[in-house]
Amino acid sequence: MTQFPRTTVGGVSLSRMIIGTNWFLGWSHTSRAKDDFIKENIADRRKIADIIEVYLKAGVDTIMGQIAHPPLAEGIKEAEDRTGKGVIIISTPSFPIGPETPAKGFDRGAVEKILEREATYGATFCMPHQMTTDAMVDRCTRSIRRMDQLCSMIREYGLIPGLSTHMPESIIYADETSLDVETYISIYNSMGFLMQVEVDWIARVIQDARKPVMTIKPLAAGQLRPFQGLTFVWNTIRPQDMVTVGTMTTREAAEVIEMSLSILDRRQADVSLQETRSKASVKHAVPA
Repeated sequence: MTQFPRTTVGGVSLSRMIIGTNWFLGWSHTSRAKDDFIKENIADRRKIADIIEVYLKAGVDTIMGQIAHPPLAEGIKEAEDRTGKGVIIISTPSFPIGPETPAKGFDRGAVEKILEREATYGATFCMPHQMTTDAMVDRCTRSIRRMDQLCSMIREYGLIPGLSTHMPESIIYADETSLDVETYISIYNSMGFLMQVEVDWIARVIQDARKPVMTIKPLAAGQLRPFQGLTFVWNTIRPQDMVTVGTMTTREAAEVIEMSLSILDRRQADVSLQETRSKASVKHAVPA
């Protein structure tokens, strides 16, 4: 099997496709009913391991999300045991913030407990979740307040710092202030889902970023079909950038891997199209 292309971030080799975890944990961005369906039917160690195993066999060995979540952590371990391949973990924990944080900084004791947990779960990268990062963005000073303190502590625990953000300003200001981070997480999809400015603006931010960018939500939480969503993202990012894709089944994982490889190779994907009765007239006739 063709192995997925790779890039280097902070001296670490990563697959350019990253395994997303929202579909494992029940964050559908669709409805409470969809969230509940995921939690009741997908959020199981063995089912998660089944899906991760498909990615690992294709050389997609990088995963992103809230790693300190038992079904996910257990699923990763089981997939590693089955395949003999290690998973590179990009963890996106939240750190406590409050009205006093901009002036006094982060609570060191609270941060240390979280970083100890992340290290215990085997994280390689620690990228504060957007609920932490974006709350600290200061448009007046064009900086991310106290983030240098947090990045320094991440380094102390042997983890590689990055920023998870929904705000394009986070990337711009981190670059302008030479913040000690190795990469960024940014929402990027062709319909602008959850993006704070127009798609072409985010495309320019990603193109101009000084560090590699890990794009997320390429399929707009299922609102874009894989062919449209993946074709757009893979063709508008740089060779050093990445695409994060989550799935709920092993067959979906195999499809997005093959589709992505075909886009990068500029060939037709070897996947079966979905069928309905209305498509019967556009199918090629079977030779006699």
